[in-house]
Amino acid sequence: MKILGIGTDVIEIERIMKAGEKNPRFLERILTEKENEYCFTTGSRYQSAAARFAGKEAVAKALGCGFTKFSFLDIEILNDGSGKPEIVLKNMALKIFEESGAKEIHLSLSHSKETATAFVIIQG
Repeated sequence: MKILGIGTDVIEIERIMKAGEKNPRFLERILTEKENEYCFTTGSRYQSAAARFAGKEAVAKALGCGFTKFSFLDIEILNDGSGKPEIVLKNMALKIFEESGAKEIHLSLSHSKETATAFVIIQG
């Protein structure tokens, strides 16, 4: 398989925290219901939310179109049984992925106290 796209993103957790505290609907605009539930169950709600925000940005970059053709809610980042983050694409994000000839998408998330980062590889 060849690499069709890569994307990475780094975000300050404080930026997500301030946006969430200023506008409670902010997290609803960037996180799906399942993602929001997950973030509330962790001891670090805003770290988890920031990591998912970075993951979605990295996916959009790897797809090569940013968020010009789909929304944050078209990308869902969930954890499998072992805790590994996995990407679920929906609507236009899924269509763009399929039309590109992509077969697999890989995601790595990480965060420190101050920042969250994500790296995505799309293979075809």
